[in-house]
Amino acid sequence: MTTPPVPGPVSPDHSQPSAADRRRWRQYLADEQAEAATYRYLAERREGEERDILLALAEAEGRHEEHWRQLLGPEADKPMRPSFRNRLLGLLARRFGSVFVLALAQRAEGRSPYSNEPSATSAMAADEQIHEEVVRGLATRGRTRLSGNFRAAVFGANDGLVSNLALVMGIGATGVSSGLILFSGIIGLLAGALSMGAGEYVSVRSQRELLEASRPTQVTLSAAKSLDIDANELVLVYLARGMTREAAEHRAAERLGLYTCDCDPSLSLNPEQEDEAQVDANESVGTGLGAATSSFCFFSSGAIIPVLPYAFGMTGLGAVALSCVLVGLALLLTGSVVGLLSGASPLKRGLRQLGIGMGAAAATYVLGAFVGTGAA
Repeated sequence: MTTPPVPGPVSPDHSQPSAADRRRWRQYLADEQAEAATYRYLAERREGEERDILLALAEAEGRHEEHWRQLLGPEADKPMRPSFRNRLLGLLARRFGSVFVLALAQRAEGRSPYSNEPSATSAMAADEQIHEEVVRGLATRGRTRLSGNFRAAVFGANDGLVSNLALVMGIGATGVSSGLILFSGIIGLLAGALSMGAGEYVSVRSQRELLEASRPTQVTLSAAKSLDIDANELVLVYLARGMTREAAEHRAAERLGLYTCDCDPSLSLNPEQEDEAQVDANESVGTGLGAATSSFCFFSSGAIIPVLPYAFGMTGLGAVALSCVLVGLALLLTGSVVGLLSGASPLKRGLRQLGIGMGAAAATYVLGAFVGTGAA
């Protein structure tokens, strides 16, 4: 998880390391201390298993810290600042402790220098690789909880930014007055926000209804006692659910009362687990009202940005340029947030979002200019 300076050559005799070696080891030590503190801050905001996992990660970073202490000897007590990334992670963990911090920690764990550090043990390098997967798993839990309404929020904000910028630039290119551009932008905001909200509500409600319709019922419990044992129609039920024939026959025998043992728990009836799975599925989809509200609000917040220059009385190319700059910054921000949550590069995701949005706006501007020229 540490990101110290590029390692230099290490003296084969650790009893007489070079000044560069000692400085690098002190940086590793400071970063390990910061990482352990970050995991402890995150653990304070969680309970149960997640808390235990984070504390175990902090303990592992403590073992790494001890390794560098032993190499440094008395010099280990000389203070050194952790890297900027680790200081930022610690600050965010103290203030928020959210899935964003875990996503950042996941990326940082993946950049550990220990695999190329001669003074680090192979166990330490392996620990850091495993830590990335552990943090990825914890971050995935948070991403799952966010995925429903967060998807609607990001999509709504991005759509508001791009669609209203394209609308404003397209109309502005025809040469109409600034008042008409502002009025068109506001109408586009309201129309788009209402459309997005309604569309998200219908989409999420439909998805939840499809999940509910696909959920197995417990009718087999009441019908099992009246079935023909030789024909055993229950096997067809479980085959239709995607089980292998062996698994289907096993569960059918349980329902018919032929098996009283729990020979293979993975094949046994467990209504509680089925209910938990349904709850998880519903959480990942989100609620219709929540998705609609998020979409409406975030579309509006995105769509208002392109019309701000006109709302403050700006006209001409100055208003167009400022509108593009504001929208570009917002696109970079939304793209970076998605990149963080997905564990990808925030800069790359932000630039991709910027390129797509500006490309759409530029195409609309050219079309508006063409229409304006033709009308003239």
